[in-house]
Parts: sequence; C-alpha cells; structure tokens
Amino acid sequence: MPLKFAANLSWMFKEWSFPDRFAAAADAGFSAVEYLFPYEIPPDEIARLLSRHGLKQVLFNMPPGDWSAGEKGTACLPARRDEFRASVEAALTYARASGTPRLHLMSGIGSGDAALAAYRDAVAWACDAAGEIDILLEPINNRDVPGYLMNDFDLAAKLIGELKRPNLKLQFDVYHRQIIHGDVTRGLESLMPMTGHIQVSSAPLRHEPMSGELDDRRVFELIEKLGYTGHVGCEYNPAAGTLAGLGWMKALD
Repeated sequence: MPLKFAANLSWMFKEWSFPDRFAAAADAGFSAVEYLFPYEIPPDEIARLLSRHGLKQVLFNMPPGDWSAGEKGTACLPARRDEFRASVEAALTYARASGTPRLHLMSGIGSGDAALAAYRDAVAWACDAAGEIDILLEPINNRDVPGYLMNDFDLAAKLIGELKRPNLKLQFDVYHRQIIHGDVTRGLESLMPMTGHIQVSSAPLRHEPMSGELDDRRVFELIEKLGYTGHVGCEYNPAAGTLAGLGWMKALD
C-alpha cells in the first residue's frame, strides 16, 4: 500500500498565514495535515477549515506551557500537575472537535527521578483521560532541545511497555532517531509494533526527505514493507520554499 503523507502546517506552507495553509496544502495535493498547536484558533474553526478543504487531521501537540519562554511541555514538572491536566482537557476538546485520532504529549525539560516519576504519572493520567484517542511519546534529541526529558527511544519503549495502556504509542520521528541513535532501519523494524505515527525530514539539516545523509527512499520502502498504514508526517523546513521543494514526493511515484 503506497504511503500516505500529511503536511505539517507549522513547518510547511509558511508562505501563507496559518488559516490559509489548509487550502494551500489541499491545493498542493495533500489530503491530511498535522501541526504543532491549534490553540490560537477556536476548535470549531479548525473543524470548518478541515471540512472546507477535504482534509483529515492526523496529529497535533498538547499545550507546551510557555513556548515563547522555551518551555516544551509540563508533564515532567511535579509543581505543574494541575496545569498539565488542564492542558490535556484542552487538547482533547480540540481533538474531538476536529476528529483528530492522536495527540503528542510533550515531556518538558527536566531530569532526575522526580521529573521521570511526574512524567510517568502524567502519561498514565492522560491515557486514561483520552479514552479513544491515542497518546504519543516522541523522543526528541537534546541537540535541538537541550534538557528535554524524553530524549531516548529505549526510554519511550520501556515506558510504553510498563504502563500497558492500549492507547499509548510511540511517535517515530526519523530525523530525531538519526540524531539520537542512528540505526534508523533497525529501529523501525524493532519498534513498529508500538508505533502510532511516523514523521520524516532529512538529517542533519531537517529539510526535505531525499536531501540528507540517509537513504530516505530505502526508509520509505521499509515502512511500507513493515505494514505501516498510518500517515507519514512531513515535519521539515523547506530549503527553498514549500512548493518548490515538493519534488521529492513525485520522485517516489
């Protein structure tokens, strides 16, 4: 089955205002989108944009705390437990309004046993609150986000295995995997059973696939071979404009 790609509207189509990116993505041939955060637009407006342009929304992130101050989630911060739980409820409101089946739970910046225990409890609480919606854990490299707690694919796999929540899954970002561990294809093979979403960009510069050090064509072929049926999120920074950079998708045909 050919791979299905979702445009990440926080990274791509930045030549347009955020509300206009939905139309731009649909005009470029995408049938699905994802992005970092929707919270500056009312949930019913998000649903209207998706419906108007025939798009499926596959993923967005839970609120990150004070993003402008460098926060990347509050789940691992014990003193922010109530704020974290309120943020989960806000994300679920948006997810249900827009028919989004999965949410990325950001760990936040922290270290040590207390931070890890708070994160574990937060993940379990979010899974129980989410019901039919999947909660995703994404390892993010500490070069791009220094101090980020969830910075290891083995830690993510361990936590998913221990918590045993049916709606808790891995978000496998090929770029972050390459920066953290390398060994992308072996990682896909071993972790695919717990993977709920995949994202791609080239390493090391995070531009379009097929432009970096990895053999991205081989990576895509392996994802298909392993039977992945979800969308692949295009979370990359176009090197020279979004539309000019879409040739990599046509080269896969």
